[in-house]
Amino acid sequence: MDVLTAFEILVKSMLFASAPLIFTALGGVFSERSGVVNIGLEGLMVIGAFAAVVFNITFASALGGATPWVALLIAMIIGGLFSLLHAVASVSFRADQVVSGVAINFLALGLGVYLIKDWYGAGQTPKIPVPFYYERIPLLYDIPIIGPILFNNYLTSYLAIFVAIIAWFVLFKTPFGLRLRSVGEHPMAADTMGINVFKMRYIAVVLSGVFGGLGGGVYAQTITQDFSAGTITGQGFIALAAVIFGKWHPLGAMGAALFFGLAQSLAIIGSSFPLLADVPNWILLSAPYILTILALAGFIGRADAPKANGQPYIKGSR
Repeated sequence: MDVLTAFEILVKSMLFASAPLIFTALGGVFSERSGVVNIGLEGLMVIGAFAAVVFNITFASALGGATPWVALLIAMIIGGLFSLLHAVASVSFRADQVVSGVAINFLALGLGVYLIKDWYGAGQTPKIPVPFYYERIPLLYDIPIIGPILFNNYLTSYLAIFVAIIAWFVLFKTPFGLRLRSVGEHPMAADTMGINVFKMRYIAVVLSGVFGGLGGGVYAQTITQDFSAGTITGQGFIALAAVIFGKWHPLGAMGAALFFGLAQSLAIIGSSFPLLADVPNWILLSAPYILTILALAGFIGRADAPKANGQPYIKGSR
């Protein structure tokens, strides 16, 4: 394998492995920028993956090639609805946000596995009939050298980068983004200025569910192509690490997700590289999690979260 071929394989796998992490991390950015910690990103990915796979299997014959895209829409809706549980607990009832998020993780996995066993009589679903496939981007693919490397991938990979840019614009260039960030920094001051703190936090948490469901749906329809208890195994927590590593900024989270996606791609294809051929498989499989810990251990001291992050707001309190 020559160097260029190895680089092409690595970049392609990094892009499709990082797309689910980018979507889910963006959800975490919106939630935490509003002041609500969302440990439940893992569970939101699980429920999104479950919804997308079940929908794909059920309606593939009727929808044909549009099936995976409609399945993503369903995953987003289910993820948004599921995140309402976290919003009600943490915003309305002022419950501990970490405990609420952990409960979301357990509930999503338990519910998904139970329904799969009940509906399909097994611990996992069949393979989805209509997954996503690599797509060449017209004109850009014809660029010498970089064209085949960067512009022949899943469309969801490019969508993730585009959505991250849109999320940056919304958060930092629109009145909505200013209001959302204000309730995460100083909710009382925002309330004094007429901003509905509870409404903004509800919107942010639901958005985290929408993006988390989208991330799970993309992961299930590009990488695993089925659903089981082991479909989502820590990707939600890696996305949460990307939020912190990216300083609660959409573009920073995207960059961190690309870094962690690179680590995940090494776990998938690392054994095919001559330099990594002799590395034990367990080391390659654990690389994403080890790099996540190392990245946060060296960075978390310099990352400042929104000031009101994790603090329930009581109207009229200081």
